[in-house]
Amino acid sequence: MKTSSDDLQGSEDTMAASPALGSGCERIRARGRIQARGRIQARGRIRARVAAAGCAVAVCAAVAAPAAAQDDATGRKPTVVLIHGAFADGSSWNRVIERLEHRGYPVIAPANPLRGLATDSAYIASVLDSVKGPIVLVGHSYGGAVISTAAAGNSRVKSLVYVSALMPDKGESGQSLAARYPSELATATKAVPYRAGGGVRGTDLYLKRSKLHRVFAADLPASTAKLLAVTQRPATTATFSEKAKVAAWRQIPSWFLVARQDKTINPRQERFQAKRAHSHTVEINSSHVAMIAHPQAVTDLIIKAATATGSARPSPAATPSDSRARGESRPADTAAAWVTAGAAALLLAGGALLVGRRRRRRPR
Repeated sequence: MKTSSDDLQGSEDTMAASPALGSGCERIRARGRIQARGRIQARGRIRARVAAAGCAVAVCAAVAAPAAAQDDATGRKPTVVLIHGAFADGSSWNRVIERLEHRGYPVIAPANPLRGLATDSAYIASVLDSVKGPIVLVGHSYGGAVISTAAAGNSRVKSLVYVSALMPDKGESGQSLAARYPSELATATKAVPYRAGGGVRGTDLYLKRSKLHRVFAADLPASTAKLLAVTQRPATTATFSEKAKVAAWRQIPSWFLVARQDKTINPRQERFQAKRAHSHTVEINSSHVAMIAHPQAVTDLIIKAATATGSARPSPAATPSDSRARGESRPADTAAAWVTAGAAALLLAGGALLVGRRRRRRPR
């Protein structure tokens, strides 16, 4: 049927002439506009909730990322720092270094100055400051006294390992411990005066070449002992007489290798020290230089210290509040977990709401 312009005009005139009909149409149009605005506002609120969930996830990632990075860092192998004692140098660790590096451990064997406990421990502490990540600190002979002081207050030193070593408590010295547990070292040294710049004078102690093999390295070939005698580094008398001011083994878990045939440090002294410190202890039939004569046994002990878990590493100073002893999670990890859970819940709620709205809008 064809509709003329006159018919359309007539319809409009009719609507204008009927107020009731005109007002009803306006109400319908107004209701439609209100419903449309409501749907637009609802969609806006849903988008805002989803955006907020996205922001929460981003915040969660920012919080959790440092914790993950920290876990990665602690998962790396620790650096093993080897400290030699009196009458020796860093090369005394050579056979242990080879084995540790073969197992993938980074290793440092710095020179111990052998000028006195305070001086030597301060120097070694500065070396530790240059090492990134966790550290296993190992000391042989007088080097044990050095690591006991150098590690104090350093949270990155996770384990202390003593190899036929001195392990003084606060107020003790190598000299005072030797007085309680005498050894043949007292008759095997000779004193040599020295001069240094600025008018400094002192006395160095050397092992007598005629006694080094018996007292220091009895289970090594005579030819090797002769080389050790020629290349030995002297220690000042202060290395044995200075008293320790701290004892890091009271806070840091320790491992101890007792050399049963040691004539430089009395094995009874070694056992006493290890028991007092609650150290994980092994005993082997070795002379004083166990790291040269029995490098595998020394390496095995170091690796045990490096791989021990928190619950397997007791410390005499550990308390129930010590998270390392109890194996508790870190607060940062817990906070990150809560943020992650909250963000996930918010994101799911926003998504469910959006899906529900869309389903209600579908025509039936």
